[in-house]
Amino acid sequence: MINGYYFITDSVLSRESSISDVENAIDAGVTVVQYRNKAGCTRIIYEEALELKKICSSARFIINDRVDIALAVDADGVHIGRKDMPYEAARDLLGKSKIIGMSVHSMGEALEAEKQGADYLGVGPIFATTTKRDIEQPCGTSLIREIKKVCKIPVAAIGGIDLDNAGSVIEAGADAICAISAVITKSDVRKEIEKFQALFIKEK
Repeated sequence: MINGYYFITDSVLSRESSISDVENAIDAGVTVVQYRNKAGCTRIIYEEALELKKICSSARFIINDRVDIALAVDADGVHIGRKDMPYEAARDLLGKSKIIGMSVHSMGEALEAEKQGADYLGVGPIFATTTKRDIEQPCGTSLIREIKKVCKIPVAAIGGIDLDNAGSVIEAGADAICAISAVITKSDVRKEIEKFQALFIKEK
């Protein structure tokens, strides 16, 4: 369900636009796209999500945080963190068929998220990152290994991942990797994603 390079948008970091970035991601063969927009108003987020959903016909389309937007555009699911809508409420609204991913930063949080019914875990930050503010301290690849020993649901690793350290993240057991700034700040988004995809296949 969640594997390989996991693409997440960021309109602030992007050299082009979220639309262009997602088009390149789909061309590069990604199978899951998460739309994350922390700065836009609801109307803009809704309209952009509608456009992105059309582009993602061959990939699962996940909305970050906004359960209302996911419902409005009939996205494949949402990704939520500790400060977002509680899992139980999100599941009640979305129904059983939609995907719900949860951000976790410790073994305890991972076990709780799986117990609640999360479909996958977003584990991080693995390394130091400047992509998000107010984040936890880096947990390193050791947390991935620990979680994979006891949790059965997929793990998507995020935070400070680039081409130099992605191999160690995949080797630790991550089912998917998210490397935002290492891709969308570059001149050729598709080419950069393909580099990660190739590394992932090589490591696996």
